[in-house]
Amino acid sequence: MWVVAYLNLKENTKYWFNRYVMEATMGMYQYVREAWKKPRESLGKIWKDRMVAWADGPSIIRVERPTRIDRARSLGYRAKQGYLIARVKMLRMSRMRPTFAGGRKPKNMRRKKVLHMSYGWIAEQRAEKAYLNCTALNSYYVGETGKYFWYEVILVDRDHPAIRADSRINWICDKKGRALRGVTSAARKASVG
Repeated sequence: MWVVAYLNLKENTKYWFNRYVMEATMGMYQYVREAWKKPRESLGKIWKDRMVAWADGPSIIRVERPTRIDRARSLGYRAKQGYLIARVKMLRMSRMRPTFAGGRKPKNMRRKKVLHMSYGWIAEQRAEKAYLNCTALNSYYVGETGKYFWYEVILVDRDHPAIRADSRINWICDKKGRALRGVTSAARKASVG
């Protein structure tokens, strides 16, 4: 490989640098990130088995470790006490009004609710309501089927001594209900105006 790289260096320096040097310096998280760009193709049977197992599970469940370690780490997750991950299952199209039994004027026949809220933001709110002693730090997408969406929410225990002692995260100890107030990154991206 390096002999080919040396020969290409003489012909096309830019090509050599981009192709071989960048491949040599790719880290583990970069490979995980690449695999999650097209999860159905790259994960294959694992993806399908997960979706089937998760569909039968509860709507909010605490998981031991993040499914997407690269995304969790980039959003602030640390493998230490006081951090926890909750996987939230949500119905797709659950924001539609029920079908009408009787007649309506055409302008009142609308069924779609425009909430200006993303599924990630709703997942953060549900996780915060389920774990009252925790605050949502961030959330990320982990899967979908024709019926469900799944998001993993990074929660931080505000009263844990390890969190209070850590100067990088102890700012969150005084912030209660971040997802409900709309100050998480998913909420800021989804909110209008």
